[in-house]
Amino acid sequence: MTAREQARLIRLAQRGVAHLVLAVGSVVFCLPFAWLVATSFKGEREIFLVPMRWIPEAFTARPLIWHTVFQNFITADEFVPVWVWIRNTLQVSVLEVTFTVLSSSFVAYGFSRIRWRGRDTVFMLVLATLMLPAQVTMIPTFLIFNYLGWYNTLQPLWVGSLFGGAFNIFLLRQFMMTLPVDLDDAARIDGCGHFRIYRMITLPLVKPALAVVAVQTFQGAWNNFLGPYIYINTKDKMTIALGLQWFKSEHLSMYGEMMATSLVMTLPMIVIFFLCQRYMIQGISLTGIKG
Repeated sequence: MTAREQARLIRLAQRGVAHLVLAVGSVVFCLPFAWLVATSFKGEREIFLVPMRWIPEAFTARPLIWHTVFQNFITADEFVPVWVWIRNTLQVSVLEVTFTVLSSSFVAYGFSRIRWRGRDTVFMLVLATLMLPAQVTMIPTFLIFNYLGWYNTLQPLWVGSLFGGAFNIFLLRQFMMTLPVDLDDAARIDGCGHFRIYRMITLPLVKPALAVVAVQTFQGAWNNFLGPYIYINTKDKMTIALGLQWFKSEHLSMYGEMMATSLVMTLPMIVIFFLCQRYMIQGISLTGIKG
């Protein structure tokens, strides 16, 4: 066997070991989610069986009765307004994603594609806000929204997205800096202004970075607990993260129903991640690379 063949076998062996370790790690990390899914369809007696059964009895029954399979979901909906919580959460998440993407990309365009005096200084001030803890602004922000009469409404949960976010602005600016300046010059020769260049040229070219911002914002809005905990005090205005905590405190013994509600809360994030993971990886890998 030649030295080249030996080196090739060594590389294949190393790659195989790496894939094996990753596969085992993936299985280990997926076990809690698999337990959540299985428990969501189990009866109360099945949940505490030892040894644990991964396949619920409802799936092994013949004939298969769908009412029995989804009993935990049906019961949970009878005790708490799950679908109202999902509607509220979806409303807040969609609005926050929309306004965050628009406002952050618009500000990032000004920092990356337009030259003006003091641009870098202002950009550094924007980045400096990342070092400001959220606890510092929590009380003043609450007083402002309370003065506006928005306590126990959904507005405080998404209005802040109208002003962008420092990290999102930084991420999009770094991506926009990689775009050739010749594109803007050619557009200006054709009579385009900054807004049209931003809308017709820049935004289509930074879709991967926009996908990163959109998915991260949606995840933060969907899982947000502290915001609703501060501003919401009635069940009909709760988001699903706050509602699930309330469900846990009020109906502690309903384990199957809590797992079913938790599954409903988790599934949208998993679906969105798998749909957008290609754009997310591309956006993260290209951000900050100049060429």
